Amino acid sequence: MRWDLSFKGFSNYLSIGVLNTLIHWTAFLIFHSLLSISQALSNLGAFALAATFSFYANARYTFRAQASLRRYLLFILFMGFLSLLIGWSADSLMLPGLITLLVFSTISLVAGFFYSKQVVFRERRP
Repeated sequence: MRWDLSFKGFSNYLSIGVLNTLIHWTAFLIFHSLLSISQALSNLGAFALAATFSFYANARYTFRAQASLRRYLLFILFMGFLSLLIGWSADSLMLPGLITLLVFSTISLVAGFFYSKQVVFRERRP
């Protein structure tokens, strides 16, 4: 397998990422601040809402690929694990929610782009 480490398509991914971040941060703040849910579960729940939006938007506009259940699960499971790990770490270190959001948003932007490009939406060649 040959890895493509170029940033082709990153500007579309970034634009969708801005909307994704607004969805994620709003949901996180509602879950954690208003409903008093732990950061780990708040981050996971907010991620699930935002990631579903960004998966379909990126499939269509960034990678121009067919959305499928297999691709959705590949994306959600990896990124969900990352979300839960960062939220759990923040809870363990007793970090403020804003730090959790900033760290996850930064890591997920770069890791999510390359994971989506190399694994989730990779074109399979015969």
